[in-house]
Amino acid sequence: MALQHEATTPHHSVQSALRVLEIVARHNTGVTTADLARETRLPPARLAPLLRMLLREGYVEQLTDSATGAYVTGESFARLGSAHQHDQALREKLQRTLDGLRDSIGAAVYISRYVDGEVKVTDFAAGPRTPAVNEWVDFRSSAHASAVGKSLLTQLDVDGRRDHLSRHKMARLTSRTITNEKILLNRLAAQPATVPVLDLQEYAVGTVCAAVPITAGAAVGCLALSLPVEHAHRLREAADTLNRGAAPVLLSLAI
Repeated sequence: MALQHEATTPHHSVQSALRVLEIVARHNTGVTTADLARETRLPPARLAPLLRMLLREGYVEQLTDSATGAYVTGESFARLGSAHQHDQALREKLQRTLDGLRDSIGAAVYISRYVDGEVKVTDFAAGPRTPAVNEWVDFRSSAHASAVGKSLLTQLDVDGRRDHLSRHKMARLTSRTITNEKILLNRLAAQPATVPVLDLQEYAVGTVCAAVPITAGAAVGCLALSLPVEHAHRLREAADTLNRGAAPVLLSLAI
């Protein structure tokens, strides 16, 4: 299956969104779109979708009683910025975001992180019509085959990748699984950071997956989706939607 994907990355959007939030937070009485454009030096074509995302996610609010439509910080920003509410607020925010992605994409979605040298799925959203992938082999032992695992490995340096593979045998899980370390390392090195990593029945027969990086600081993570193979024709569109939807997840982790 040859797939072409949009070369987009959530990181640039998040960096710009954080700049916008920083400026909004400095103006207690509100800041106008014109002022934001001047201070961020972002063109209207970039600033407008960022403001829509920040409004949708509750990070900013627009003052309806202001003739200028000024922006102030919103409830989500306040909760994530609170030291004693942060962890619970982050869990709730991520779950709402994942639920929304699941419904808009029509696929089970996951957040995975590389913790203490192992692959760990930390959050997910699935449902009767969007079933989660059957973890028939522990994700910690199958990074060479899964989209989640390969996305996380691409974010490590070469030594980190070799270390992981030295601790986990590259078992053949399906006829499509790569079991040659040299081939896998070459593919990981050639993987563009802006293109989703795919699993085309390499982890499990009957399932296709895609994953995009959501690295925040030194933490390595990814956002992923899974589809039954009969929906493989939707994988390209679903993966591109996932890539575009990664920015709110990364923004929540960055605040």
